Amino acid sequence: MSPQPPPGVRKRCTVAFGLRERQYLWSVELPASARIADALAAARAQAPADLAAEIPWDCAPVGVFGEPRSRSDSCEDGDRIELYRPLQRDPRARRRERVERERLGAKRRG
Repeated sequence: MSPQPPPGVRKRCTVAFGLRERQYLWSVELPASARIADALAAARAQAPADLAAEIPWDCAPVGVFGEPRSRSDSCEDGDRIELYRPLQRDPRARRRERVERERLGAKRRG
């Protein structure tokens, strides 16, 4: 069992969510024992209601500095907690399609 932090100790984290056209950042202050889910709840409370309704707070994958994490994981002071939006298309499939189009174009020209 990990030792409990002293009472009154707090940590600051940033919660990030990005859309294609804009990135949103919320700075949250949390108790030292807070988990990622607590940081998301604090950011959700700060977000304007119309935006908060569009963000998949409860179902989107999350990570810290680009590393996938669970909502039940603890967060550290200074962490950047990221909510990931689903990809519209698999980047590998898009790349394969582009290469195929380029190959067909080269055959027609040649």
